Amino acid sequence: MAPGMALAFLLAGATAHLAGASDLADTIWIVGLLLVGLPVVFRTLRLAFRGHFATDLIAMLAILGAIALSEPLAGLLVVLMQTGGEALERYAEGRASRAIQELEQLAPRIAHRVRGETVEDLAVDQVVVGDIVLVRPGELVPCDGVVASGEPMLDLSRLTGEPLPVTAQVGTAIRSGGHNLESPFELRVTAVAGESEYARIVELVRSAQASKAPLQRLADRYAVWFTPLTVLACLVTYFVTHDPIRVLAVLVVATPCPLILATPVAVVGGISRAASRGIVFRNGAALEQIATVQIAVFDKTGTLTIGRPEVASVHPSAGFTEDELLALAASVEHGSGHLLARTIVEAAATRKLTLATATAITEDPGQGVSGAVGQQRVAVGGWRWITTRHPASVAEFDGLQGGQSVAGLRAFIAVDGRGAGVIEYADRLRPDIAALITELKSLGIHRTLLLSGDRDANARQVAKAVGIAEAHGDLTPSDKTAIVHGLVKGGERVLMVGDGTNDAPALSAATVGIALASGGGGIAAEAADAVILADDPRRISEAVHVGRRTLRIAQQSIWVGLGLSGVAMIAAALGMLPPAIGAMVQEGIDVAVILNALRASTAPRFAPLSA
Repeated sequence: MAPGMALAFLLAGATAHLAGASDLADTIWIVGLLLVGLPVVFRTLRLAFRGHFATDLIAMLAILGAIALSEPLAGLLVVLMQTGGEALERYAEGRASRAIQELEQLAPRIAHRVRGETVEDLAVDQVVVGDIVLVRPGELVPCDGVVASGEPMLDLSRLTGEPLPVTAQVGTAIRSGGHNLESPFELRVTAVAGESEYARIVELVRSAQASKAPLQRLADRYAVWFTPLTVLACLVTYFVTHDPIRVLAVLVVATPCPLILATPVAVVGGISRAASRGIVFRNGAALEQIATVQIAVFDKTGTLTIGRPEVASVHPSAGFTEDELLALAASVEHGSGHLLARTIVEAAATRKLTLATATAITEDPGQGVSGAVGQQRVAVGGWRWITTRHPASVAEFDGLQGGQSVAGLRAFIAVDGRGAGVIEYADRLRPDIAALITELKSLGIHRTLLLSGDRDANARQVAKAVGIAEAHGDLTPSDKTAIVHGLVKGGERVLMVGDGTNDAPALSAATVGIALASGGGGIAAEAADAVILADDPRRISEAVHVGRRTLRIAQQSIWVGLGLSGVAMIAAALGMLPPAIGAMVQEGIDVAVILNALRASTAPRFAPLSA
């Protein structure tokens, strides 16, 4: 309201002045300045009495000077500049908050619950765990759940930033907020809407944008010296010229709205930009800190590797080929819910092998499974289980176990009581990790470490493969935390990346902790300063890029704004800028600098080195 009132009085006075009623124009301007300027003065005095001496003090002195020297036009322009700048900040924050606004507006409101042969519509917050809901084409997935029927194609770009749709099958866990592109499917709810992934994302973004921008504190540090410098410039101007009008002009052009407004606009814009790419900063401090990190520390399992075992190699004994052995094992494992059983089935599907229907299946959970495949009796399990049941198979397994895998897991297959072969599992490296390490180095991170609870030899092997300089294995969570804490205590600015519960203490100890939370994140996401929602570790380098670009834009806004204000102060002291003209010049400086800060919310997409 204040900017509108100030502008109204300015226009009314200008109209009277143009009509030849100068006295009336002066009266309108004086009354207007008192009405809209005194509240600014009183507010600044209240803050000053509370010990908050910020750059508003300069604006207050300019307004009081304008009243004392009967320069109402200049005073009104200062009020318009101060309150109008605050209005521009609110607009900028609204622009930078579009990510969360879109998330909230697009959140599912209605769910279609399936009850027998009927489908009933109800509010999404009335859905409970265990309900079956129908998701029609064009709708968003309302809750986290598991596909109960159908094979939907989902657009997850709003959640992860990934442009390509993914296809889910029965049993696939999917998160709320995915967009169903084609066919309807049924979902068994595993988390209510308020606790689902979509709600968590909205809350993370909201908490990030609601926090005070940390570079506001940087601006206050600039104000500590800029305000006394301005007062000194006014004193020098008065002692040299003995002209109070010039002193007022110096005060007017020194009103540093860029210092107050441009930096938080840049930070909020950077948070918004990151959120649109599936990178959620919990607060502005995290964005500022990631811009200065020097060391990157990584967990191994689930961070540098995919975090689950895959079939790495198949070693058949004489009389079997790799495909024959894998097909026999997958036929027996097809009905098992064990993780390694599913891994064998997935490997067979990848090779497009035809599976037979197994009968007479028996399973010892966590140990092994056996069944009849045609005329053959097939058993798949661990070493102790398989050799206990089929001791004659031991001889055939000699020489078939292969080298050490990353995960150190093997499945042994016996056919008709004889050793038929060994399947090795490995926790495969993520394909783009080496490129990520290269990108981080190009962004100025000069040291990288791998900290792992896995065997030291495995940790060093993985580190060497991806280009990480230092590796430490056989670590407990407290060991990881101690290493990270030691680096921080030594003055280093440390980025820690992890995904598991055991990483949470180290994430908290780091200067900035980033959690890879594509699978939910759990306590790691809660402990981290930032969360990568996409299953893409290369977003880490993008997060660093966004942080450094945002800080660069914010600092640029500070120095350009103060530099232009300094030039204007010199011109005002020399009598080249009357107070009213100086106020308009400063208004232009403010707008230009704030618009520059807005670039942080529309920064170009980070271009990977390998792109």
